[in-house]
Amino acid sequence: MTTITAPSRVARGTEYSGSRPRRHYATHLVLLVLAVMWLLPLAWSLYTALRPIESTNQNGYFSVAGPFNFDNFVTAWNQGGFSHYFWNSVIITVPTVLLTLFFASLMAFAVSRVSWKFNITLLIMFTAGNLLPPQVLAAPLFEMFKLIQLPYWFSDSGSLLNTYISVIVVDTAFQIGFCTFVLSNYMKALSQDLTEAALVDGAGIWTQYWSIIMPLCRPAFAALGTLEVIFIYNDFFWPLLFIQSGNRLPVTTAINNLQGDFLSNYNLLAAGATITVIPTLIIYLVLQRQFVAGLTLGSSKG
Repeated sequence: MTTITAPSRVARGTEYSGSRPRRHYATHLVLLVLAVMWLLPLAWSLYTALRPIESTNQNGYFSVAGPFNFDNFVTAWNQGGFSHYFWNSVIITVPTVLLTLFFASLMAFAVSRVSWKFNITLLIMFTAGNLLPPQVLAAPLFEMFKLIQLPYWFSDSGSLLNTYISVIVVDTAFQIGFCTFVLSNYMKALSQDLTEAALVDGAGIWTQYWSIIMPLCRPAFAALGTLEVIFIYNDFFWPLLFIQSGNRLPVTTAINNLQGDFLSNYNLLAAGATITVIPTLIIYLVLQRQFVAGLTLGSSKG
């Protein structure tokens, strides 16, 4: 005798195969508004930079009349000395990002993959350092760097001031806490069986860190590297505090060279601001896939 079983009921929360997909109009509207708010200043700066100053003086900045050309970009590049200042930013940004990610990965490995009683305490200490505003430490750090004596062949000031190293050290110290927090959470999500199997095979701590954990953290490094390049490249406070020589300042200060004594050419300033944005925009576009993958890792886990 054949037994016919009734079809099982559809679990609660699941959709029927014939139902239409749910549309999130409110979410799309909010995202669209936020995108316009973020892109509008950049688009307006680019639009202003492409217009000659004579056209805006005659018709106003909110007009659409007048010719469009790249003369402001050429003038800003030559007058502001951007080629030299870009190199200064590279000297500061690249070592800072590499040192920050390296030291943060070491600390994150210690608090997430090694079992000892001070894990949470150290992680809180490193994270709490980001809660201090930079202005609070400006005067103590300036005095401390002034008292550190260095040979004149290494520093023309005889101290740590007016050197790239002072900015690199401070930026690294301030960014380690944030990177340690992100990397430690990512490393905790990795299976413990990986390091336990390596330990059984005789691998030491350094081998576990360098050969096993580090290759698996590439998406997180790509996301953090993109953020850190943007943070440090756009930093204006620390270089202006520790570096007195104008020829060693980063590109964020080059716009000051476009300021007039009595009048300001805002079209020229807009061109200079747009030029400073281009490197970070290129880096983000190149690492966009890795950046998004690093931010969404673990989002599907229950």
